[in-house]
Amino acid sequence: MMRFESMETFVRVVEAGSITAAADRMGIAKSAVSRRLSELEERLGVQLFRRTTRRMNLTGTGRSLYERCVNILADVAEAEQAVSREHGKLQGHLRVALPLSFGLLQLGPAINAFLQANPGVEFDLDFNDRQVDLLAEGFDLALRIGDLENSSLMARRLARIRSCVCASPEYLQRAGTPRRPEELAHHACLTYSLVPEPRVWRYRNAAGKAGSVRVPSRLQANNGDFLHRAALEGQGIVLQPLFIVHRSLAEGRLLPLLTEYEWPATSAHALYPHTRHLSHRVRAFIDFLSDWFAEADAKQNGMGF
Repeated sequence: MMRFESMETFVRVVEAGSITAAADRMGIAKSAVSRRLSELEERLGVQLFRRTTRRMNLTGTGRSLYERCVNILADVAEAEQAVSREHGKLQGHLRVALPLSFGLLQLGPAINAFLQANPGVEFDLDFNDRQVDLLAEGFDLALRIGDLENSSLMARRLARIRSCVCASPEYLQRAGTPRRPEELAHHACLTYSLVPEPRVWRYRNAAGKAGSVRVPSRLQANNGDFLHRAALEGQGIVLQPLFIVHRSLAEGRLLPLLTEYEWPATSAHALYPHTRHLSHRVRAFIDFLSDWFAEADAKQNGMGF
């Protein structure tokens, strides 16, 4: 039992980056974590960390042990989950990182439905548009919108997300309605800062030819909900994912523009660490989200939210 606790503590320290952070996540005293690490190094006769004032970095031996311990702990977790599955129960803790707007607008009903179906599961949700480090911060998975950078993470596509250029009737009455993408260069535009080129809006025409227009940014923000509200208040033209503006479009509070052009589409992905085992509850939650979004998209006739 003590060896198992030492291995688990060692893995948690690696993933948290420090003894203090690991102790907080495990809900035990910092002194207990330090003692377990010392006992593990003494028993093995090796140094597992190079300790600095800010962070604990693994030695080569520590890295090798960490990879083995992760697999051992995963085997134990898989065995426990197999027993739970035999009794029809899904149990355990899920720590999930979610993009703010997409998480609030699209994932609340899905998570509530998953909780109702699986009362033994506990969620810890982090709503934030930043890209988290899953291993270092102890997340089981993350939901991300947009193109994925090359990484050691595994990814599963959950949904296609289309975008729309739109503005309020009040703004269009005051400033006129653009008929071609080039005319956006003469309008007040509301731009999203968390993309590589916020002021460059790309599109394809009916023939599939790609084009782009550089727009003036009257207002730039890193939150789509804020830009949505600014558009509703007549501040300018916005390029937004449909999952943010679809209700305002349906109610006529925003009007779609340049609909004969195709504006950027992206995808929502579930990302998770590349380990030998993916826990049953993580896999079940990802499968649930994939089915949920497929059904939601079908109800909207392939609108992509």
